[in-house]
Amino acid sequence: MRFGIFIPQGWRHDLVGIEPDQHWGVMAGLARRTDGIRDWESLWVYDHFHPVPRPTDAAVHEAWTLMAAFAGVTGRVRLGQMCTCMSYRNPAYLAKVAATVDVVSEGRVEMGIGAGWYEHEWRAYGYGFPSAGERLERLREGVEIFRQAWMTGSATLDGTHYQVDGAMCHPRPLQGTAFDGSPRNGIPLWIAGGGEKKTLRIAAEYADYTNFSGMPDEFARKSEVLRGHCDDVGRSFDEITRSANFNIVIGRDEREVEERFAWIEDHYRRAGLPEDVVADTVQSFRDGPAVGTPDQVASALADLQDAGMTYAITYFVEAAYDLSGVELFEREVIPALR
Repeated sequence: MRFGIFIPQGWRHDLVGIEPDQHWGVMAGLARRTDGIRDWESLWVYDHFHPVPRPTDAAVHEAWTLMAAFAGVTGRVRLGQMCTCMSYRNPAYLAKVAATVDVVSEGRVEMGIGAGWYEHEWRAYGYGFPSAGERLERLREGVEIFRQAWMTGSATLDGTHYQVDGAMCHPRPLQGTAFDGSPRNGIPLWIAGGGEKKTLRIAAEYADYTNFSGMPDEFARKSEVLRGHCDDVGRSFDEITRSANFNIVIGRDEREVEERFAWIEDHYRRAGLPEDVVADTVQSFRDGPAVGTPDQVASALADLQDAGMTYAITYFVEAAYDLSGVELFEREVIPALR
């Protein structure tokens, strides 16, 4: 199994209580630490502007700015977003941004991309909130622009939502050109989302990776839907790596796991969230598969690995304040699945 880890950037109220002038130091320090531990293949951020589970005035740092910054303070680990919202930036512009970060990072960018869902920030930023069908149409058109730009250095598309005419992308991503000068697909595409009719169809056509629910039954069902779409478009299902995101709540024993949950509850209360929101948030962590002692977490991930989930993207809500859970996961869970 391969592993990635989210770096706290504020979206999930995971920098609350840390002064803004310390934010970059915390994030950069965690990125450097991740870069130095080879069990972590990738680090990740979210592409959001307003925090969850409820919008507040908590700090949230912008994803692609962080991509460029992390490229400058790391040298090995791969850099991803889970996931960039297509409609937040013109896709020809976004292809150029990603290509630049790929050059700066010497070929380490992963492009997580999706249709977007967070209505509050869509409307607040003046993007409206199109129907799910339109958002998915934009996703498909944007992905086509990416592929053209990265493989050929130019993109032309007279789409329903995007029109580009010879939009140039030079230099192309380092991952877009083989050593012999022949074109490759470019930056790896992670098509995120589990929509069974459209999102997984787009994934079957374009994705190097998918990212959808890590709940066992749902993961198995969506995997079979993806397989069906691959058969329809004439692509090998095995070409696509299936990943999932996991909230990790881990302790050496049951008592320590409960102490972790108590910390999470207190943390979200300190963030100023209403009690009902705090309770729902804590329950969402409890309901996840990657909860418990190292043996329990490893067993849950191993079962998912048997179902075809071979890339786990992990989130530790306490990482900016306390690394003991991350260290326990590194010490006892990763070796069991390596």
